[in-house]
Amino acid sequence: MKRAIVCGAGGFIGGHLVKRLKSLGYWVKGIDVKYNEFEESVADEFVIGDLRDPQICEREIVKDIDEVYQLAADMGGAGYIFTGDHDAVVMHNSALCNLNVLEASRLAGVKKIFYSSSACIYPEYNQLDPNNPKCSEESAYPAAPDSEYGWEKLFSERLYLSYGRNYGMEVRVARFHNIFGPQGTWRGGREKAPAAICRKVAETEDSGAIEIWGDGLQTRSFLYIDECLDGVLRLMESNETGPFNIGSEEMISLNDFAKMVIGISGKNLSINNVKGPQGVRGRNSDNALIKKSLQWAPSLPLKIGVEKTYEWINSQVESLKLISL
Repeated sequence: MKRAIVCGAGGFIGGHLVKRLKSLGYWVKGIDVKYNEFEESVADEFVIGDLRDPQICEREIVKDIDEVYQLAADMGGAGYIFTGDHDAVVMHNSALCNLNVLEASRLAGVKKIFYSSSACIYPEYNQLDPNNPKCSEESAYPAAPDSEYGWEKLFSERLYLSYGRNYGMEVRVARFHNIFGPQGTWRGGREKAPAAICRKVAETEDSGAIEIWGDGLQTRSFLYIDECLDGVLRLMESNETGPFNIGSEEMISLNDFAKMVIGISGKNLSINNVKGPQGVRGRNSDNALIKKSLQWAPSLPLKIGVEKTYEWINSQVESLKLISL
């Protein structure tokens, strides 16, 4: 039985990863500053601990661990990342987590460690055309991310790769492209675009209107959580280090994404484009390298994942309505 630690197990991707690893027969320890707010963790052991504290990391990451998955980060959607109001805490908190987890893993002799980077590391100058963004792995340099979140992720990539070179650690690095699905943050200011739009549609009465930040012509690709985990595990099973993009190549504008959600809801809603943080003009995963190296690429159509996600978020909205009655 393999033994794994999931750092950030109380979060969206981490919570799903714990379930996937358990289904594969792993013994799993989860570490986070909080429990998952939507469901009880199935981890064999769940530690409430702050990974910014090196003593927590050294106490919990011990010698009998085969794999560490480092997903913990200070993060959120455009309303959190792109306003500039949280830059210092985002960089400070996430960098400390990575420094501590990586060093503790080295000291414990962990066999293999996964780091979740982000598409936010890609240069803004390659993402000015919403219809033709360039996000192939080698295009990360010369570096010019559009947010401090992206700069921290890029620094941490280099940190993990350095440990791999200098200490012989088996490191795996993936750049996630907008992962979404049920059990993700959907309100409160840290939610990402898919969840935010699903929430707006679910909360709005028929014949109403929802707001989309910017002109809505900015493009993105979104990857459903199950396929994200497929990519992570394929990378972990390989002899490749990365970084690799883990994302979908099904690019869509935010206005069209909103129209998709509205169609799924069955409501008759209009879209109001308003001023707000929006990040780069275009972003789409380039899967050429991961297809070549790992013979893997996602296959689930975006709409199917959105249907599942909208159903879950709509149920959350309806449950809150019942509570407030």
